[in-house]
Formats: sequence, C-alpha cells, structure tokens
Amino acid sequence: MTKLTRKTPSASNGAMGKEQSGTQHTVVNGGHGHAFQVKRGTSFRIVDIHGRQIVDMMAWVSPYPASREHLSMSYSRYMLGGNIPPAIGECLVTNKQEPIFKLTADQCHTHDMTFMACNPAFYKAMGFHGHRSCAENIAEAMKPFGMESYLEATSVDPFNIFQNTPDMALKDLGSSRPGDFVEFEVLKDAVVAVSSCPYDVALTVNLPCSMAMVVEKRQM
Repeated sequence: MTKLTRKTPSASNGAMGKEQSGTQHTVVNGGHGHAFQVKRGTSFRIVDIHGRQIVDMMAWVSPYPASREHLSMSYSRYMLGGNIPPAIGECLVTNKQEPIFKLTADQCHTHDMTFMACNPAFYKAMGFHGHRSCAENIAEAMKPFGMESYLEATSVDPFNIFQNTPDMALKDLGSSRPGDFVEFEVLKDAVVAVSSCPYDVALTVNLPCSMAMVVEKRQM
C-alpha cells in the first residue's frame, strides 16, 4: 500500500493532502469530513488506517447541484437484486439508475447500504448536544461546492463503508482491520464527500480515527 505522508491541515475540515506522480493522498481526521472531485476513468481508494472506522460516503454527479443526480442506495440495492454489499466488478448507481462507481477492490467485504447518516437530531435524542455528525461533516465539506445545510446531506442515504449492520450478532459494528481499503473506478464525473464517522456512543466501534483517501489521477 502506498505510504501516506501527513502534512499540516490545509482546510478547516481536517483534511491533509499530498500530490505526487498523478496520485493525490489525503488523510481525513477522525470525526471530520472531506469532499473532492473525480473524473470518469480515474479511481479512488478509501483506506481505514487504524481499523474499525466507519466511513459515510455520498456523491453527486457533476455539476453539483445543477445535475440533481446523486449516488442512490435504494436504486443500487434494486440493481444488485438485493445482494448487498456489491461484489468486486459490480456497480453502485445513481437516482437515474446509471452506474457511477465500479467496485474494483475490497479488503473488508462488510458495508452497509440501509442506514442514514448520523445527524444532530440522532445525537440530541440520546442526550448528546453539539456532537459532531456525518451529515454535518459532509455539509461542511460540501460548502465550497454550494451545499448550504446539513439537511441537504440527510436527503441522500450514504454508502456506509466498513459498517457491519447486517451481521451484528457475529462481529462488531466496526469490523475493518488497520489498512483495509475499498477502491472504485469512476464511471461519471462527480463530487464525492466522505465522513470519518464521529459515532463514539458504543464500544462496538473505535473512537473516531483518521482515514485516508487515495485518488488516482491516471486513466484506468
């Protein structure tokens, strides 16, 4: 796996980046978010550096928000025939029922496609006021692209990478190992937003940890 070099954060969302040989490496601090643009024919990888860190991922087809087309879990579940999560070579699709990302590598094989992003109301109901949330992290990261409220993020269900919702009786909610990653081929120009989930209420996950984005600029 490519060595990640940390640098001083260059943005308020806690992302740290390095550009080298056509590959962009970004480390997203635990409990924060990051958004980035990808082009058709390139690829990106999401790496769990420390293990047991859930990552909420959303995406919108460019240009955002004009296209109104986004990564859709309900359409993806339908196109996968209910066999979730996708296997290597299968695709996630948009609300136009068109492929947006093809899964090309997966070292965890455990991901959720049914749960919403955690949000302020989710934590408030448990007595945690002012707790960071995935919906707010994504809205914060998407602000430069024109997102004005976390409610815009809550209207899109995320692909919850490394989240073990289906088999909770067998292993923890966060069950990825240090260094586990997923990789996608990009099939549509898009803006991708991720949140290193700040959920720390139960002991079935790690405390919010840094995770890494690796964006390959080269053509597939």
